[in-house]
Amino acid sequence: MQNGSGFSVDAELYDPDCAFCNYHDITHILKETPHFLLAADHAPLVEGHILIIPKSHYTCYGDVPGALDAELFALKSEVQQFFTRFYAPPVYWEHGIFRQTVFHAHMHCFPWGETGYDLDEGLHNEIVTSRQDIRHWHRQHGQYFYMEDSTVALIFAPEMERYLSIMKHVFVRGITLRGGKTRWRSPKQRYEEGVPLIETAMEKWQQFQREGANYAGESSTR
Repeated sequence: MQNGSGFSVDAELYDPDCAFCNYHDITHILKETPHFLLAADHAPLVEGHILIIPKSHYTCYGDVPGALDAELFALKSEVQQFFTRFYAPPVYWEHGIFRQTVFHAHMHCFPWGETGYDLDEGLHNEIVTSRQDIRHWHRQHGQYFYMEDSTVALIFAPEMERYLSIMKHVFVRGITLRGGKTRWRSPKQRYEEGVPLIETAMEKWQQFQREGANYAGESSTR
């Protein structure tokens, strides 16, 4: 099956009712690679909020095969360079099916610098050293949520108490640092208020592409 710009999709990895499978309808695509899309979130929490989305219909990144890891690492490295140039180093976040709103793997990239999470708090279940750790957790336990900054990557069991603590102590901190709004807003409000944030981020991305991705730091291998 052909989807979008000629990418061949296995019928078993395509859901005609999935918004991300029908990626030609995504309006703010920054970059396309053979197996992934880089897109501005349509209702960003802060300026620079980006998604990394596999084109094929995987349930979560624990389901994405290792054969795609190198391509994913390259995209994460480019996001890191972009964020470091214009914002702050990235924090990567994935719901891992738990509390997903679109049931298709997607990784959020936030320009927050660090999570501020205290490892001594012990909310996490594993320190992730490779993508294989995530795949192993998914096979053994199913759902999870995942968080990574420049110093550590962590996997969490899908429990609301853990999740709400991260929302309170990591997300609120990150949004506040970037001047975002932490009060509850409807999806419609987030979408409307996000329009200028997306436009500015896309302008900066275009500038970044014109200048060349020459702002490399330590790239993620997780």
